Amino acid sequence: MPSSPSVVLHDVSFTWPDGTVALSHLTTAFGRGRTGLVGRNGAGKSTLVRLVTGRLHPTSGTITTSGPVDHLPQRVHVRNGETVADLLGIRPTLTALRAILGGDAAPEHFDAVGDAWDLEERAVAALDAIGVGAGIGTGVGASVGSGTGTGTGTGRDVLDRPASTLSGGQAVLVAVAGIRLRGLPIAFLDEPTNNLDRRARGLLLDMVDDWHGTLVVVSHDRELLEHVDETCELRAGTMTVFGGTFSAFEEHLAVQQAAVEREVRVAEQRHRTEKRQRIEAETKIARRARSGVKAAEGMPKIFANEMRKRGEQTAGRLRTGYADDEAAALDAKREAQLRLRADESIHVTLPDPDVPASRRIATITVRGRETLVQGPERIAVSGDNGIGKTTLLEQLVGLPDAREHPLPDTRAVPHVERIGYLPQRKDTLDDTASVLDNVRRDAPHVPPAEVRNRLARFLVRGDTVDRPAGALSGGERFRVALASLVLADPPPQLLVLDEPTNDLDLTSVDQLVDALRAYRGALVVVSHDEAFLDRLDLTTRIELG
Repeated sequence: MPSSPSVVLHDVSFTWPDGTVALSHLTTAFGRGRTGLVGRNGAGKSTLVRLVTGRLHPTSGTITTSGPVDHLPQRVHVRNGETVADLLGIRPTLTALRAILGGDAAPEHFDAVGDAWDLEERAVAALDAIGVGAGIGTGVGASVGSGTGTGTGTGRDVLDRPASTLSGGQAVLVAVAGIRLRGLPIAFLDEPTNNLDRRARGLLLDMVDDWHGTLVVVSHDRELLEHVDETCELRAGTMTVFGGTFSAFEEHLAVQQAAVEREVRVAEQRHRTEKRQRIEAETKIARRARSGVKAAEGMPKIFANEMRKRGEQTAGRLRTGYADDEAAALDAKREAQLRLRADESIHVTLPDPDVPASRRIATITVRGRETLVQGPERIAVSGDNGIGKTTLLEQLVGLPDAREHPLPDTRAVPHVERIGYLPQRKDTLDDTASVLDNVRRDAPHVPPAEVRNRLARFLVRGDTVDRPAGALSGGERFRVALASLVLADPPPQLLVLDEPTNDLDLTSVDQLVDALRAYRGALVVVSHDEAFLDRLDLTTRIELG
């Protein structure tokens, strides 16, 4: 007997305050086990997750769960002053536990701890399993110290380290480890492989394979989606549930779409035939009408009128019959065409910054070895999570709070001022400002109507342009940030991109590749997506290690 679903959405609708409809009358369910939630950027996946986890409330309809729900957001925020324990989500319990061990027997501490007396040991062991521990902050993947292991620190040292010393990939792994520590029966992970290097991805996949309870992963990552039991696709407001991995779903979809394409061809042929027959019938009717007029010229008027009346009735019946047949064929064609997948994609055209081949763009030094970026070169910076790739990019773009690089004699110095930067967390956007205001900040001289037209090419249209950036999905944030780069005046001579394919569906990645290949300025990019890098016609790879 199949188990009852863990999450049930019944007739759920959600409308943003500006009137934009995100979901309309959606009914679906998620069962126990591992489910991959897929769909194009902007389909409403992140909105659905925020509804299930209680961060948003449906405009109408009901959501029921079989237990508490935990959540990894698309962007893992690390706030000032937060520690690794905060990122694990165990700070209140850990504080109470330490207070008790320090001699404070207040009842509220015992209530907070409950049965979690071994929390600190389990937390450090979880960090040890993902390779994050006492070496945090060095950026070079130092060993984990737990007080009982071989590392250089204690469990308290590990858990109290500033979370800001984590790389983006390390922060994701720590947050996922925290979800497993808390052990709630239902968990949603929104794009969990963002920023992860190969080793970290392997660790995450191991955690997914060993997950207990209900797990829903929102992802465009094909490798991750091969580790699920069920695939759910959110498309055009409807959820399709398939019992298998994403590749099996794609195969099923390909067979289905091939059948639909055959139906469309048959329907189009039938419509052409019915249209041709109607035109031929109209020609015959017109010919008969002319013949009838000539025949009636010698008849008495009363007979001529009767013959004309009968001819018009016959012609009317024929026209109606042929018109109905053509209309039915047209309806069948349109119905078949609606079942064909013809999704929109972004259209990216990067401006020409007119960078001559002799122009010195930047100097990147790794362990004393210099690389001069000159002219429209394409450079990829690679290395493990925590090695300092983002730190190097922050130095390159000249951020005022850029840290010293953890590797010796390693730095980046720009030689141009016009630099476009797309950071890993897409946090260049002001979450409280509208999309339109965010883009116009980088292009103040571009009229609002032109900004709206350009945003439409990135599939950001209508009321979405006036929504605050904080309400956007990860894919939408990327498109808005990229639109800001495209509209910058004057155009950047150097583009610096940190994990640009995060949150992007496969079609959008294709469009981005085409735009970057055609870009005539210099490019420095960090990405763990090797397939993406292989398509960029790179000039040089710089390995940090």
